[in-house]
Parts: sequence; structure tokens; C-alpha cells
Amino acid sequence: RKMELSSGKLARFADGSAVVQLGDTAVMVTAVSKTKPSPSQFMPLVVDYRQKAAAAGRIPTNYLRRELGSTDKEILISRVIGQNYSLSFILCQILCNLLAVDGVNDPDILAINGASAALALSDIPWNGPVGAVRVGLVDGETIINPTRKQLSSSALNLVVAGAPQNQVVMLEATAENILQQDFCHAIKVGVKHTQQIIQGIQQLAKERGVVKRTVQKLFVAPEEIVEYTKKLAFNKIYAVFTDSSHDKISRDEAINKIRLETEEQLKEKFPEAEPYELMESFNVVSKDIFRNLTLNEYRRCDGRDLTSLRDIKCEVSMFKMLHGSALFQRGQTQVLCTVTFDSLESSVKSDVISTAVSGIKDKNFMLHYEFPPYATNEVGKVTGMNRRELGHGALAERALKPIIPQDFPFTIRVTSEVLESNGSSSMASACGGSLALMDAGVPVTSAVAGVAIGLITKCSVEKGDIEDYRLLTDILGIEDYYGDMDFKMAGTNKGITALQVDLKLPGIPIKIVMEAIQQATAAKREILQIMNQTLAKPRPNRKESGPVVETIHVPLSKRLRFVGPGAYNLKKLQAQTGVTVSQLDEETYSVFAPTPSAMHEAREFINEICKDDQEVNLEFGAIYTATITEIRDSGVMVKLYPNMTPVLLHNSQLDQRKIKHPSALGFEVGQEIQVKYFGRDPTDGRMRLSRKILQSPATTVLKTLTDKNSIVLGGSVSQSSTSSQ
Repeated sequence: RKMELSSGKLARFADGSAVVQLGDTAVMVTAVSKTKPSPSQFMPLVVDYRQKAAAAGRIPTNYLRRELGSTDKEILISRVIGQNYSLSFILCQILCNLLAVDGVNDPDILAINGASAALALSDIPWNGPVGAVRVGLVDGETIINPTRKQLSSSALNLVVAGAPQNQVVMLEATAENILQQDFCHAIKVGVKHTQQIIQGIQQLAKERGVVKRTVQKLFVAPEEIVEYTKKLAFNKIYAVFTDSSHDKISRDEAINKIRLETEEQLKEKFPEAEPYELMESFNVVSKDIFRNLTLNEYRRCDGRDLTSLRDIKCEVSMFKMLHGSALFQRGQTQVLCTVTFDSLESSVKSDVISTAVSGIKDKNFMLHYEFPPYATNEVGKVTGMNRRELGHGALAERALKPIIPQDFPFTIRVTSEVLESNGSSSMASACGGSLALMDAGVPVTSAVAGVAIGLITKCSVEKGDIEDYRLLTDILGIEDYYGDMDFKMAGTNKGITALQVDLKLPGIPIKIVMEAIQQATAAKREILQIMNQTLAKPRPNRKESGPVVETIHVPLSKRLRFVGPGAYNLKKLQAQTGVTVSQLDEETYSVFAPTPSAMHEAREFINEICKDDQEVNLEFGAIYTATITEIRDSGVMVKLYPNMTPVLLHNSQLDQRKIKHPSALGFEVGQEIQVKYFGRDPTDGRMRLSRKILQSPATTVLKTLTDKNSIVLGGSVSQSSTSSQ
């Protein structure tokens, strides 16, 4: 299918702008940067993706009827877009605006390519262009940029971003436990197709682009200061990085002490130097020592070899009252995961815009990730979920979702709270979440484990090509900080369920990606063996503290009694017992109770409001003697036999003449009248009776239910005799 790139018509004041269209889905992307960088900048690249309601032909459903803050979906797409671009020395803002959506083509791939085109057309310097495609796998066949319908039946949802010369820039995938060879093949096919998009962007930039501006890199430390810093601190830093007895806290304290001492000496030697130049000089030296230690000596700061895992400990059933729980410890990364069950009514409801744009429906499995400040021994403000927490939680959720049975009768919420962090907390969340699910008795198809692979490279000074590299299994936080890649992969013993690759380089060869997958697969299997020693399969039964769900049958004749007027009985049931009731069909209801005792209480409540003496079998078309129990404005309430719940005989069925009130016919409470029985209404189960029909000559069968022996087979009933009843 054809993807169109255009520029020069919209948002022409921006440094760069482009419109990307696939089918009838269109995204406009703008790129604007500051003309001068400043040392105070912390995040040089800001990406915001917004999907407007008008693009889907809808009006926002909030009380203001306008777009408010970013949704989770918009934040996650913004993170995916931002992972493709490295602008380390100039503040740049990329805004992606969804112009139109056809419900067939997803706009996120268009936004990635639009950002690449906008930067290529601008005067902003960067290492581009980048091209991106989505790869699906349907019936063993790879599909490039599948439609929404194709994606719903695809075993793979892989986003591949590539650079020129078949380099990989970013990977993000959700997979239905597919085999490693199929996954690798999909990556290769995706990278191949990104080259066509890159060529198109290069051609557009050649025709419409402008000369790139020259930007002074203020963050580059002077060579003289760097050399003097190396002379002062090299041996001290080397000693810390080669001392495997250090843990995260002690290593950070030792390096920070050396930093402060070195900066004081640098101030004396270079009194006119800016503070950030001194700090950056120390960072350059520390980074070089750390990286060369791995590249040249094959050593890691904690004493492991390049492919070894940290020590792993697992524990389940942490607290009795939890539906499921697990503690996963990998080195100094510690994660507590819990599982909570609730009714299907508690599923995440999609807003109309997300449904129209991406076809997202209600979600009954979710994973929420929390990273409190104490996890890294810091003091920080505890607020709502930030972008990092949202992204890490989404990755762990994608890792676990393929093993959740689709017909599970509960909504499942997994929480992952990082108690200690020293690298790869998202993959620890996947491991801990898998154990917690099995502890809760969820019949998962298999256990899931995840691991992060790092990369240290040596690049040529002239061309920037990778000359040498080392892949690291189960990276520490400092290895992530000083390294070039965070390659997170999760899956089962059989295959892969999730992947996310973040790079600090302009791109890496496919060869390195394939090796990383192979190394991650070996580590994943080793982790699963350790996890299986704690809990090898799901518990056969849910815990006693867990919820209960039952299906009850309510005949149409009792539905009004069960629901009550204005759903009063149903609301009372849910308020008093804490259960949740969902209607499955006309006569079937699902009752969810948070505890077995609540279900027992609900069952007694339902039996009480629905109990009735054995109902007499009434004959369709027969005439019965009814007793008036109450006179209302709309009609009279009558009983056909003792202990029967009175039913309404409406004014329209009392007499052939139109009346506004039963008193017009002189009725009184306790008076007996004859009515004809026409069965029950098929929609609401109400008993259908009529007195009016008896006022015309007809052959009738009169039955007296109070005296079963008194059965009269009669002829015609005259109008005068019936009207006198």
C-alpha cells in the first residue's frame, strides 16, 4: 500500500513540517528547535502526540467537550516516537497532530515517519533520516503495515524503525508467544521495507529541504581539562569499577567522593572554566574507563562475566489476604507484585476516541507499575503516574498478556511496586507478575521471564561505524547509563511475548540484534528454571480470600421481582452484599462476589426476594376468578389464587369502554371478577390478563382455582353477567 509524504502547505512557520497519509488516515508533524542551546537543558527532545476527536468524526465526551490532558495511549505513542531520535545538544519539540483517521490504518507509524520527514526538511542537525513500518504475522505470513482487522488476527505486532544501510534504530513488539526464528525473520523483513521510506524522505529533503544549521556543542568538555582530569582521577575511578565488593550505593558514594575531590582540584587549575565543563570532563573520563573495562578486559563492575545473571530469589504468597503475590529479587533489583481479581464490569473502558482511532475495546487485564523515590534511596515528590512508569508498566503488561486465558471470568489487575532498583525493573516486573498470577490460581498457559541485554561499542572516529562491541546479559543501572543499548525481551520457554529496544546510537546492524535475541533467549530460559523451583505451575484453586463468580437463572416471570422497580432490588443487593451483577442474556445473570461469604449473603438475598409458593399451572385462554387486592389510578391489582403476588390488570383491559379510573366501574377491594389468562409477556415475564375480552360472546372455560373440584365447562358468557362482577 502507498504511503504519501507531503510538505509546504501546512504549518510553514515551523522549522520543519510534513503530512503523512496512508489510506484516509493522515498525521501532521512539526519540528521546532531553539536557535541556541543552553547548558541548563535536561531533556533536549520533547515529543507530543495528540489524537483529536474531530479526526475520528467525534466530539469529546468530557464535560467541557474539548481535548484535555494526554491520554495513556497518546503518551505511549509519544514515547515510541521519541525513541527513534537522538538530539543530544539542542532543544527540539516534535508535535504530532492526528488530522484524520479512517479506522483501518493506525496513525502511530505515520507519526514516526512524519517526525523523520519534518526533521529532514528542517535546518535542525540530526543523524537521520529514519523510516518505520509495522510488521504483522498472519497464518505464518509477514504483512507490512497491516490494517486494523489484519492486526486483530495477527500473532505479532512489531514496530521496526530503521536507518540507512539496513541499520536498526528502534524495535517494539507484542507477540503471541511466537518462535524465535519467526520473530527474527519479521525483524529482517521490517528493516528491509524501512529502506524504501528512508529513500522517499531523502528524496523529499533533497527537493524541499534546507541547509542544516551549525550548532555549537556547549556540552563538550575542553580536551585540556579532560586530560588533566584523567591524570588526577584515572587510577581512583579504575579501582572503584574493578572492585566487585561494591554494591550500587557504595559504588555511587565512592565515585561521587572522587568527583568532588577532582572538581576541587580542577577549579584550582582552571579557575575560569564553567562548572558544567568540569562536571562533563569527569563524566567523560568515568565513561571511558567503564566502557574500556568491558571492551578490553571483558570485565564488569560487579565481577560477573558478560553472559552471567545476577543472583535471583523468588517468593510467593507474601500476605494471606492477597489474591496472589510474589517477590522477585534479581541482584539489587527487588519488585513486589500483587494480583487482584474483580468483576468483568471493572475492566478498563475505552473512550470513544480511542475506539474510533485504534479499535481498542474494554480491557480486563492490566498491569500497573510504580517506581517510588525510595527505590533508589532518593527523596522525591510522590505524584501520579509519570511517562516512565506508564511505559515500563505497558511493556510488562504486553509481556504477560499472551499467557492470560481469554475466557477468564474476572478482571485481573497486577501491580508491580519497585522496592529496590539497580537496572531492569520492568523485566523484573514481568517475572514477578508471572509468579503472582500463578500464585493466584490464574490458569496461565506458561510462565514468563524477561531480561535486559546491554551493549558497549567502539566506533571509528572517522566514519562512526561500529568496530567492536560487547553484549551484556542482565545489565545493572550503571551499565544502562554508560552503555549504548537497553534491549528488553520477555517470553516463555517456547517463544517471545514482548520486546523493546532503546538505543543511544544512530543505529546498529541487524547482526547485533540477532545476537542479542539469542543471548536473551538463553538468559530467559535460565531465569525460568529458577522461577520454576519456587512455583512451577498455577495453583489448582484460587485462594480462600479470593472472589467467587456464579451464574444464576431468573425466569422472566420473576425478573421484575429480582430487579425491582427502578432496579431498586438490584441496587440494594449490590449495596448490602458488595456483589456485582451483570446480565448475560434474558434469563441469565452473572454474580461476582469479592469473598465466598459475600456470595453466600447474596444468594440468601436473591432467594428471599424471588421466593414464591409453587405457582399453579395456568391454562392459556382459560377464564379464572380473580380477587381485587388494590385499586390504583392505572388499574387494579388482582390475585388468582392465595399467596400469589398481585399483578396489575390495566384500565385498558377492564372494560370495552374507555375509562380513566377503576372507580368508574364501581370496583372495591376484595371484590371478585372474572378474567381471561393469555400467558406471560415474552419480554418482561408479566402475567397478561383481560376482563374486557369477556364482554364479547365467546366459548369459555371457567376455572375456580380456590376449589379444584369446581370446574365448569360453560357456554356463552353474557355481557350483563360479566359486567356485574
